Amino acid sequence: MKQAIQIHPTDTVAVALHALSAGETVTLEGQTCPITTDIPAGHKFALRHMAAGEPVLKYGQPIGEATREIAPGEHVHTHNLRTRLAGELRYAYTPVRTALPPAMPRTFQGYVRRNGQVGVRNELWILPTVGCVNDVATALERRAQALLGGAVEQARAFPHPYGCSQMGDDQEATRDILAHLATHPNAGGVLMLGLGCENSGVEEIRKRMGTFDETRVRFLVAQEVADELETSMALLRELAAAMANDRRVPVPAAKLVIGMKCGGSDGFSGLTANPLIGRFSDRLVAMGGSTILTEVPEMFGAETLLMARCENEAVFEDTVALINDFKRYYEEHHQTIYESPSPGNKAGGISTLEDKALGCTQKSGDAPVAAVLPYTGLLTQPGLNLLSAPGSDLVATTAVAAAGAQIVLFSTGRGTPFGGPVPTLKIASNSGLAQKKGSWIDFDAGRLLEGETLDGLTDALMELVLDTASGRKAKNEENGYQGIAIFKTGVTL
Repeated sequence: MKQAIQIHPTDTVAVALHALSAGETVTLEGQTCPITTDIPAGHKFALRHMAAGEPVLKYGQPIGEATREIAPGEHVHTHNLRTRLAGELRYAYTPVRTALPPAMPRTFQGYVRRNGQVGVRNELWILPTVGCVNDVATALERRAQALLGGAVEQARAFPHPYGCSQMGDDQEATRDILAHLATHPNAGGVLMLGLGCENSGVEEIRKRMGTFDETRVRFLVAQEVADELETSMALLRELAAAMANDRRVPVPAAKLVIGMKCGGSDGFSGLTANPLIGRFSDRLVAMGGSTILTEVPEMFGAETLLMARCENEAVFEDTVALINDFKRYYEEHHQTIYESPSPGNKAGGISTLEDKALGCTQKSGDAPVAAVLPYTGLLTQPGLNLLSAPGSDLVATTAVAAAGAQIVLFSTGRGTPFGGPVPTLKIASNSGLAQKKGSWIDFDAGRLLEGETLDGLTDALMELVLDTASGRKAKNEENGYQGIAIFKTGVTL
């Protein structure tokens, strides 16, 4: 069994695949490296001497600089490594192209909607326009379980705290997210539930829904009826009746839109789960499908790799704006742009934002960047898309779903039970997590460290995605863990 891995030939650090003790000797590419300090699994150790101020290389890229002299075999982490990142930057377009291998077309069993979109679920959704009716929505979810059966697969309420006391772009974003969810293809029927005195009432949401199938959406203002529960249930019964004849039919995999997200990353995430998702993304894009990569702050330090893959200079300029606009958002709120990774990330072996970003962007594979979407944007361009949203797990997952993703692939090294409004497949970066939290984890990418091949696991992940698209429940769905979170950026009145 391998003791460690050097990701790129130029790297000055390697990653321990299991805990190493001082005094052990590790052999990499025929070269021996005595370990001089204890190294936890997933953490880095120096392959050669590094002077203070010298760049530390991982993935063939700088992940920071040494804060002091580092000896070969020594643990490299937050105690002797710091970020080299700064503020907004100027970038030059230097395109790099990698040809994607051709992929055999595949199909899944999906629900074709009247507008040509395809759902992988046929659910009843109850969407509150404002937090004031959250409890009504959750009460309706409980009552609506009586409507399940046949073509009605599930009934879900999606409470959130917003919809009123907002202004400007912040208010518009809430309205747009709700409008996009109301027309999501995974929802066979939607009840838009308002209070009646909020800023973002049902009519404001309706204006932003565009052309939609009016047999599939109902609107209710609670203040306008005597009994909001009974009136709402009557509307839900109408929607369930409209869904009764829905059937799954064979659909090309090119109709899939898959969101890509990570959370609770560890030192293995960039070696296993994220490259696996990247290879899957390339294969789906080669079939004509689409993927959406988000978490803009976790692109900082790896953004030039994405910029080099932009299809043209216009997309490059959009990517530059994506990065610098998010940095500006931090600055406007007087926050440090390059905040260190979370405590869980650090415990798992990630030391700097560059370290995390270079691992995170492995999820994008090698496909060209086809388009850049603003927060609340809708996917219109097939291929790999970038979406403006923060790293917050629930916010980013909701954002990719609202943009059109029917399924989200979520890599994790430490585990999380949550799910977004669409099936949220958890991809474990290490087999220990997959075994310990089998009720959370859908796929074990840690097998890459045990001799299985990336191509073989990509085949297996593709089968899981197609099965999920055809109706197999993700673990978050089995557990009943589904919710939404909206990105709030403005003042609260």
